[in-house]
Amino acid sequence: MKITWLILLLLAAPRFGLAEVVRIEVTRREPFADGHSFGRSGAYEILSGRMHIEVDAAHPANARVVDLELAPRNTRGKVEFWTDFFLLKPVDPQRGNRRLFYGVNNRGNKLALGAFNNRGGNAPRTLEDAGNGFLMRQGYSILWCGWNGDVTAGNDRLLVDLPVARDGERSITGKIHAEICVSEKTFSQPFYWGNSDPYPSVSLDNGDATLTLRPNRSEPAQLIPREKWAFARWENGEAVPDPKHLHVADGYRPGWLYELLYTGKDPRVTGLGFVAVRDVVSLFRYGSRQSEPAANPLADTIEWAYIFGVSQSGRFIHHFIYQGFNGDEKSRPVFDGAISHVGGGGKGFFNSRFAQTTRHGSHHEDNLYPSDVFPFTSVPQRDPVSGEHGDILARSRASGHVPKLFFTETSTEYWARAGSLLHTDVEGKRDIAPDPNVRIYFFSGAEHGISTSPARGMYENQRNILDHRPLLRSLLVSLDRWVGDGVEPPPSSYPRIDDGTLVDLETWRRSFPKMPGVRLPESFYTPLRLDFGPRWRRQGIADYVPPRVGPPYTTLLPAVDRDGNERAGIRLPDVAVPLATFAGWNTRAAPYGAEGMLSRWSGSYWPLAHTPEERQKRGDPRRSVRERYATRDAYLSRVTESALDLEKRGLLLGEDVVETLRAAAQREF
Repeated sequence: MKITWLILLLLAAPRFGLAEVVRIEVTRREPFADGHSFGRSGAYEILSGRMHIEVDAAHPANARVVDLELAPRNTRGKVEFWTDFFLLKPVDPQRGNRRLFYGVNNRGNKLALGAFNNRGGNAPRTLEDAGNGFLMRQGYSILWCGWNGDVTAGNDRLLVDLPVARDGERSITGKIHAEICVSEKTFSQPFYWGNSDPYPSVSLDNGDATLTLRPNRSEPAQLIPREKWAFARWENGEAVPDPKHLHVADGYRPGWLYELLYTGKDPRVTGLGFVAVRDVVSLFRYGSRQSEPAANPLADTIEWAYIFGVSQSGRFIHHFIYQGFNGDEKSRPVFDGAISHVGGGGKGFFNSRFAQTTRHGSHHEDNLYPSDVFPFTSVPQRDPVSGEHGDILARSRASGHVPKLFFTETSTEYWARAGSLLHTDVEGKRDIAPDPNVRIYFFSGAEHGISTSPARGMYENQRNILDHRPLLRSLLVSLDRWVGDGVEPPPSSYPRIDDGTLVDLETWRRSFPKMPGVRLPESFYTPLRLDFGPRWRRQGIADYVPPRVGPPYTTLLPAVDRDGNERAGIRLPDVAVPLATFAGWNTRAAPYGAEGMLSRWSGSYWPLAHTPEERQKRGDPRRSVRERYATRDAYLSRVTESALDLEKRGLLLGEDVVETLRAAAQREF
């Protein structure tokens, strides 16, 4: 009876019917952390399952979804798809803080708990998974759903089933550029990395396909004879035909760039990932408890909604806002606040025909994919080379849906992800202040992720071990106060051209201490201007595959002090009162190929010598620990001063001040 009522309601809807969640399947409901009480928020519970969404392709709010008009329709004339969801909520919603915290998944993985609670995982269920319980103690309802349709199943990754665009009854085909780079010798690889499901080759022979290799982008490509490779995967010592894998008879050379140009088929309507997030959050924010079969379990309990994403997920937020998806089909705001974390200057390959959502440009790999594209800043700018004008908030500003937006970046984003383009012109000549609704925070010395060990792995230097999660916790509190109470957050803090803290590579190299055995980078990531052809901007269809390459944008680097630690930005006590040098770059080691090229995500770490004698023996130009701090108490006094200053400025919470001092007291001195 309920299903019949729903169908009649939909048939009676006006021409511009709502894109909406029409059915929720809750497949799992259980206590979280065995019913543990998280302070005033009380106990939490898990709701997970699947949401079914229907989209009106004619509605103006969906006009920017590439190929939506070519997606199959159901009997009601709608485009339908489903997405997984996972919700952590207070058992008693009235004990929560009336905030919905949406974590954008990263290649299907739930990262938000790890970023704020220090623990998490793809199937958080236990008290151990809750980590320090920060988000729960704050009272947030925490939500994830699927958005990137190329994620493969497994390991509790969130999935979304996006429709395939078709030309009537025929498959749509097109040229696809797939780059493959491995760290160890292997004989077959899927076309794309990151647990991605590639677009298949139209056939196993695909006679017009080509494969080349080169050691790096600056070298000429070498054609691999057709008899030396096949569309196949290597299993049990033989090549098994497979339209989504590439077998190389001689094996892949570690670190080399293999570029496959092939004809693929069946492009997903990838831009519906933006719609999935928009409509799922809109339901949890505005939906009624009585709207069966899409009853809202958070009805009448959400006042504000925030979005957070790490890396790919941070770029998703940037792109979501840029393309104007922060208003639902009733013109209601979806997110009031946003934190785009470690996304660099980029957006993503998220809404075009044959999109590959895992790709992003870096120093060595994936330079020919549209992750770092104009415009970059939150106020209007002009590219003198292309003549383009624009800014990332223009559409949201026009619709009245500009959120309070934080960009948080580590040192790695300046080396490997073009982070400086968020706040300079594209020629690297002048600073550009952000929009009043935007703050940019640079975490000095930190690396892209959070490492737990200083092990070298495939890189020449020890991994960076600077934990910047305390800064995220304090900034979330500031964002909430800005949205909810109108209290201004800490001012932006990032390196600038006008005060000499944002510099070119040669200036940086002259300033960095000459430590024995440390090879300094000779270049870093400077994204290329890419031309995909006349239909790219308006239709999301590439006519030039791979794209035509223009001159690079100019990116700059944070200046360093005489210890090699960065001068500008938010300096945690480990940087302000150093026992080591922390850097956002790390170079690939020779056994893994592409020697000397920069890691995509890893920074470096060099401890100081303990004594003057040890320093002299090493030939280390940096002052030793004992030359800096006469006693342990002197060191701890300076750490305390640094931590309390950050707390005063709204950049460190009291609980993290205590933890910072505890950790400092336990260090070897």
